[in-house]
Amino acid sequence: MSLDATRAAPHLHEARQRLEHARTSRLAQLQALNETGHGSDDHLLSMQKAAMERVLKEIEEAFARIADGTYGSCVGCAKPVPAERLEILPYTRYCVACQRRTA
Repeated sequence: MSLDATRAAPHLHEARQRLEHARTSRLAQLQALNETGHGSDDHLLSMQKAAMERVLKEIEEAFARIADGTYGSCVGCAKPVPAERLEILPYTRYCVACQRRTA
């Protein structure tokens, strides 16, 4: 194992933990939304479910980036995403500047 990989191992372990927590939280929220008993025609409920499903997809994509070694690099500019941003949004794909450009 290279020195860079050894240094990255604790960082990636923490990232996986944050992603697992985010996934577990979103799945619980989605289950709660599904159990509300409202009809599928409830627009707000449908929007909330769609948002949860989008975040769950982003979380799975972040796990894939960990596996392929690209986690923590912005997909827009390839520069490192600040650690503080990854702590808050462990599934983010972009640095702040690139996120602003995509919004």
